[in-house]
Amino acid sequence: MRFLACLLAAPLAFGLLATPASAQQPLRTAVDGTFAPHAFPKLDGGVQGFNVDLFTEVARRLGRPITIDSASFSGLVPALNAGRYDFLAAPVTVTAERAENLLFTEGYLYTAFQFGIRKGTTPITSLEELRGKVIAVNKGSAYDAWAQANAAKYGFTAQTFESQPDAVQAVLAGRAYATLGGNTVIRYAATRTPNFVPDFVIKETRAHWGAPFRRDNAELRNAVENVLECMKKDGSLAALSEKWFGVKPGPDDAENTVFPGYGVPGLAGYDATPHEPRCS
Repeated sequence: MRFLACLLAAPLAFGLLATPASAQQPLRTAVDGTFAPHAFPKLDGGVQGFNVDLFTEVARRLGRPITIDSASFSGLVPALNAGRYDFLAAPVTVTAERAENLLFTEGYLYTAFQFGIRKGTTPITSLEELRGKVIAVNKGSAYDAWAQANAAKYGFTAQTFESQPDAVQAVLAGRAYATLGGNTVIRYAATRTPNFVPDFVIKETRAHWGAPFRRDNAELRNAVENVLECMKKDGSLAALSEKWFGVKPGPDDAENTVFPGYGVPGLAGYDATPHEPRCS
């Protein structure tokens, strides 16, 4: 009996010894908890949204628990660099400047500037058609900055509002012809507002939304990217996107595109080493 007990205990002991210590530790991450539909409060506490679902699933496939804090976006990167977080689950636009200081996964979504209009309004097919119209934007946003910089060029008037929902309401009430915002936010608003529809996308503003890591953490960046690529291949990332944004991603959208190497091609931190996703 004593020999049998030792024999039965041996695999368990071996399993504990063979499990990397890091796999026992929760992945620490954070989101901007006011950025619906990516992350926003639940009625019973905590946060919900596309990015919460996405990285909860990434952690599950890595065999790691995860803790997701809700914090102001402006403090997320400093907290990451200070070691408080292992990576950021918040959507972060991959720019050349950011890529000089952080490691990014490949894009799991494309972000782009998109207009939303009232249902039944003549769709926008070019920026030249904005002449003489009023465009509603969220005050202080990147979309506000674009509108202020381009109002004279395209002959429209920019009206600022305290929030994106206020800008949408201006369109529905007829006070503005269209609102300009991020493509995912515009699409999400359309799923919640029957008379509001997504419209023209400014294609030259398209960029990757990736997960940032510290530059000394390529191993974890690559492991997370591997899971993202597997989710692209099995369709689960596209399904999450359709669930939260109300639009089925096209075959060329980031949700369905496995990019070569690790990171965003053409930017600092990109590792061009060929690899095939290792999916279980």
